[in-house]
Formats: sequence, C-alpha cells, structure tokens
Amino acid sequence: MVVAPWGRAPVLERNEDVPHDAASTMKVAVLAALHRSGADLDVRVPVVNAFTSVTGDATYANVREDDSDPGPWELLGGTASLRWLAGRMVTHSSNLATNLCLAEVGHEAVAEVWRRAGATGSASPRGIEDVPGRAAGFHNRVTAGDLVRLLESLEPEVLGLLEDNVHRVDLAAGLPPGTRLASKNGWFPGVRHSAAVIHPPDAGPYAMAVCYSGPLANGHDVDDPAARLLARLSAAVWKERHRLAC
Repeated sequence: MVVAPWGRAPVLERNEDVPHDAASTMKVAVLAALHRSGADLDVRVPVVNAFTSVTGDATYANVREDDSDPGPWELLGGTASLRWLAGRMVTHSSNLATNLCLAEVGHEAVAEVWRRAGATGSASPRGIEDVPGRAAGFHNRVTAGDLVRLLESLEPEVLGLLEDNVHRVDLAAGLPPGTRLASKNGWFPGVRHSAAVIHPPDAGPYAMAVCYSGPLANGHDVDDPAARLLARLSAAVWKERHRLAC
C-alpha cells in the first residue's frame, strides 16, 4: 500500500515493493503506450479474437464469459476505432479491447512505459489470457509503489481517461459520493488491486495504490470482501486528507 500527496514523496508505504499478479491494472500501461505511439486513434481496426502469444509460436483468445465488458464483443467480426477500444479498456476493463490495443503497439512499447515510470518490480510482457505465454514464464506483475509511479508518469489527458472508470468499487467506494478520482482496478479470484488519484474538494490531490492477494478476493466485480477491505482503507486515508501534505 502506498499513499502520496500528488507530485510528492509517499507519506505511507507498506509492502510497497511486494510483487503481485497485475490483473487489469496493467491496462494503464497499455493505454499510455498507445497514446505515446503516435498512432491515429481514429483509425478503425478489425475486432478479432485471435492473438499471437508473446512466445511467438502460439496463439490465444479471450473468453467472453470472463470479460467484464460486453461492448467490444458485440463488434466481433467488424471494426472499431482505437480511441474507442482504448476507452473501453480502462473505463469498462475490457480484456478484448486490451489485446487489440496491445497488438497495435507491441510489448516493447508497454515495457518502455514501465521503464519511463521508474518501475522497479512491475512488468506486463504478455496479453490478457495469453496462456502459452504464462506457461512459458511470462508473468504480468505490479507493485503498489510502481502503480503510483505509473500514475505520476501519465500525461494529463491520459490520466483524465481514468476518471471515467465505471467500476467504482474498492478505493472509490470508500470516498464520499461524487468525489473526483482517476482510477484503475483489477480483480480475479485471489487478487484485488486498485490505484487512484483522488481530488478532494477541500484538500490537495493524492495518489493511493493498494495491492491485495489472498483468500478475501472472490473474483466478483462488486460483492467482494477484498473490495470492501480496500474501501475501508480508502475511507481511513480520506479522513486524514488534510494532514497528507503537512
């Protein structure tokens, strides 16, 4: 867990360098890579569900039932703009959109995002559900410290896209309704992570990242004990918001 006044050194760090399976938090790095690539985001690309594994000698596909966003699946066989896919990747946490964006920019561009952020224990070398890649030892990892560094490295327009995250659970759920925040979370059985930049109306903004791996995480979007734990942590930090910059 890490809490830091925006643009300043952390004021709270606990197990900040412990690596966890990245879950969907890695989508932020893909988003940054796409926006820095210089690609025309209004270009329409084929919506397919077949991707080349990071191993280079196998393919993989997403499982529709495991994707939290039905939107891109409704366009399967058609086309969609990169801008729309990038948005669904972070606002609705679309797995299919993520792999389509990743196919556009490539793994090295995503690795450069992590390097530029100063990450020390995070990487996302494979796509979502790249089973052959995972079997070959390619693992997507994040730390709480690196998630805060990643948020701090984003261009304002990229960070702003995270304000439209519809999954307002975990950290967002611990804040007063209507609080402005830019966030990305990730979850599956055994994992619940969230990283956010929070903008109180009566105090300076601050970044917060919590990575949890353990039995509380049941893999559900909303009804997740681990999400409620993160909400309680967020509420506790909110109460101290006026002291964070002191």
